[in-house]
This record gives sequence, structure tokens and C-alpha cells, in this order.
Amino acid sequence: MDSPIVYPTLGLTNEAGEVAGKIKKIFRDKGGTISAEDREALKYELGDVLWYLTQICTELGLTLQEVASANVEKLYSRLERGQIHGEGDKR
Repeated sequence: MDSPIVYPTLGLTNEAGEVAGKIKKIFRDKGGTISAEDREALKYELGDVLWYLTQICTELGLTLQEVASANVEKLYSRLERGQIHGEGDKR
């Protein structure tokens, strides 16, 4: 399967894992205190996450604005219906 969406999707999960790993180590090794150096390192990792997310959006013909707006609408709807807690996409 040679699909242009595969590479950025795998890149996104990899980079998100790197963000999570850095946060884990901050809590494990530094009591959860984020230093200026940690913040700077996280900024670059989050930039990688953003780049891959943008690539996925491009492959799907979506803009980041469309994705963000749809998410805000979804969350606001859940809040209005008292469904903000719990699990599942169709709350």
C-alpha cells in the first residue's frame, strides 16, 4: 500500500510519542517542573507534531482552521448536552 497519507501519519504518532516521552521524563526525573530548556525542547517537538498534522490535513484537503473549528463545535455541543465527560466519539 503506497498512500501519501501513511508517512505523515506514522510521523505524527512518532513525534507525539517523543513529546510524551519528554513529559514523562520531566515528571519522573524533575518532579514535574518544566525548565526553560525543557520548554524549548518541547517547542521543537511540538513543531514536528504540527508539521505532520499539517501534512495529513493537506493530504485530506483540509485546513488546520477547518479541523480546529470542527473540534470546537464538537466540544461545545458536548458541553451543551452535558456529554463533555466520558468516552466515545459520538457523545
